[in-house]
Amino acid sequence: MSQDSQHGKWTISDSEDEDNIIPPTPQKDSNKPSIKPDLERKPDKITTFFKQEPKLSPKCNEDTHSVNHPSAPSMGSEARTATHVNQTNPVKYESNPSPSVKRKRETEEAGWNLSSSDDETPTSALKNEPKKSKVSPKRKKTEDKRPPSPHGTSYYKEEPADFFETNLLSMNDMYRFYLNKVTGIPKKFNTGALHIKEILSPMFGTLKESAQFNYCFDIPWMVEQYPPEFRDKPVILVHGEKRESKARLIEHAKPYPHICFCQAKLDIAFGTHHTKMMLLWYEEGFRVIILTSNLIRADWYQKTQGMWMSPLYPRLPEGSPETAGESPTNFKRDLLEYLEAYQAPELAEWIDRIKQHDLSETRVYLIGSTPGRYQGPAMEKWGHLRLRKLLSEHTKPVQNEEQWHVLGQFSSIGSMGLDKTKWLAAEFQRTLTTLGKPGKSLANPETQMLLVYPSVENVRTSLEGCPAGGSLPYSIQTAQKQLWLHSYFHGWHADVTGRSNAMPHIKTYMRVSPDFTQLAWFLVTSANLSKAAWGTLEKNNTQIMVRSYELGVLYLPSAFNMSTFPVEKNVFPASSSSKGFPVPFDLPPQRYSSKGRKSILLFSFP
Repeated sequence: MSQDSQHGKWTISDSEDEDNIIPPTPQKDSNKPSIKPDLERKPDKITTFFKQEPKLSPKCNEDTHSVNHPSAPSMGSEARTATHVNQTNPVKYESNPSPSVKRKRETEEAGWNLSSSDDETPTSALKNEPKKSKVSPKRKKTEDKRPPSPHGTSYYKEEPADFFETNLLSMNDMYRFYLNKVTGIPKKFNTGALHIKEILSPMFGTLKESAQFNYCFDIPWMVEQYPPEFRDKPVILVHGEKRESKARLIEHAKPYPHICFCQAKLDIAFGTHHTKMMLLWYEEGFRVIILTSNLIRADWYQKTQGMWMSPLYPRLPEGSPETAGESPTNFKRDLLEYLEAYQAPELAEWIDRIKQHDLSETRVYLIGSTPGRYQGPAMEKWGHLRLRKLLSEHTKPVQNEEQWHVLGQFSSIGSMGLDKTKWLAAEFQRTLTTLGKPGKSLANPETQMLLVYPSVENVRTSLEGCPAGGSLPYSIQTAQKQLWLHSYFHGWHADVTGRSNAMPHIKTYMRVSPDFTQLAWFLVTSANLSKAAWGTLEKNNTQIMVRSYELGVLYLPSAFNMSTFPVEKNVFPASSSSKGFPVPFDLPPQRYSSKGRKSILLFSFP
């Protein structure tokens, strides 16, 4: 099923709904790339589509909407013109793709790319289609080059020189949790935030080699983010692409002989390689960065993203035992175990390098997901049961515990089932409400779960406009099957970080006090709200099945010699002396209005 819109033609699928899985149709024409506009992510269902916009206004009309996500904003005339060309002549439009690798919808339960608009049109239909009347010279010029963004060819602006940090004085190295810089917000809200160019710059070390684990890659853009002196240093890209999309990824890397690849095994249907991590090997040591951004320009431009950056890990003395350099959080062991789960010879050298370095200064816990079905002790290695185990072993019950809210914030929603007892409350909420080892075996029904997901108005008024909805996938088919979920939703407001209009691609989960001033724990991760990411119990709770690769870090107060984390009230400009935790959005979150809840469905159905 497909839907025409002002942004092009989008396919509507229901692959995230495990009860309605339809196998992907193989791509017949290998020369037809499935490169997507920048608003689109990979997926299980479809991305976004919008109603036709009134001709007289460049803004989103009240009825403008996103299918996956409850929202939608505006778009420039240049992009609108290009989109019209795509609709009237899709074959020509697809014949000259930009160098960037496809923008794939980011949901976890499907393993194939969204079809490009021409892939949805049967060849026979194209042959029988009457010839179009000649277009005007202006339109002809637009169709010659596919815009790199749904906003149009001139959407991205080069950042001024003072946009970037020149030293590390403004960095808060207590928690080592940083937001990405956002173009178009006041400078003070970027002071202490990081851009990928800064991460890869000599400020943090003299780079010798790097590994990039990610979901979406724009290889030419990625290479440009390395400074000239490091641009030809070896890079390995760890990805989950298969068949045609893998071939395209390799093709785009041909001009760069220093790039090689490692394909992650995805043996369970509809799993993805969703992990986002950088391993950076310097002359001075080694560093790990676990983040939420894809390696594409749109993810580093006007979205709210986050990361944990490790300290610089020094090399261990020669002859050190294998157990040397471990942290109190067992981060070294867990990172090695995660990398070994790939069973990839291409990562053997990186595994050896990590063993040779001292990671003892790490103060966070690693939370990973790797595809598989696990039983016995292995059940607690991955997914939400890994989180449950850590919360059980390294936290303590608090007074009035049932009044401490569970808060989840994410950019994509999977199929939860017909009611909350199918997974959300039965498994996931039980994990998130764990504090120490209480006698209760089930989630306390009095504990409130708050879910933060942008509303229609959030997207409508965002920096990116309507296309921001493409990074917030929530399919119409899934939404109508879980109406019960919408009562949990709260809007996106981030005045505390100056990012209320920068739509979130970050994913965070936390346990917060009744007055929203203290945190019992905080997690930043690549994992969205889905069973594919976190795992689901099977066989009468004796087995957990995980579909995707995910990675995040868990902050526990005990690792910082604290009982709870105070919530920071003044996140920016960042201060090296701050002891508060920089939650990236406003607390308490604001619940959707009744109109907002209705709009989820109004804006989800064609």
